[in-house]
Amino acid sequence: MNRNYGVALLISATILSFSTTAVTAQQSNDANSMHGMHMDAGKAPAASAMARLGDLDISGGYVRAMLPGQPVGGGYVTIHNGGKSDDKLTSVTSSQAGKVELHQMKMEGEIMKMSEVRGGVVIPAGATVTLSPGGMHMMFKQVKTPFKQGGTVPVMLMFEKAGMVDITLPIAAPNAN
Repeated sequence: MNRNYGVALLISATILSFSTTAVTAQQSNDANSMHGMHMDAGKAPAASAMARLGDLDISGGYVRAMLPGQPVGGGYVTIHNGGKSDDKLTSVTSSQAGKVELHQMKMEGEIMKMSEVRGGVVIPAGATVTLSPGGMHMMFKQVKTPFKQGGTVPVMLMFEKAGMVDITLPIAAPNAN
């Protein structure tokens, strides 16, 4: 009797494991197919913002249009440090938002979590850091007017060593990657 009970438990655990894996895979696919929720970084829209500040090349900048009722907006940019010393993106501000935070998304077990990046984002010497959908990004909070495709959002990027640069980010489609 105990042997049969043990076999039944093993079979149940195996079935549960396969079911959990299938549900997790399905949820990942569902998240990727949700409007504006795909997790691949992709490429910036063709009309993305660009700037140069000291040793830093800033390119691929854009924000996504906000869906009705969406309280926050996402912004993305690629920063290449062509210098010989690290720099750090310490803050982002915009006249179109009460607050802009640097955020990151990462998997913790089977759950995607987003959290604020405190202390800034290091841009290593000779390296490129990309703020992109599904990874590190700018989170625009207390947005004054929802971002509408075809418009622009002024942004000021503040770096520890290079200083500050103003760029104007085009507003791309809500599902732009």
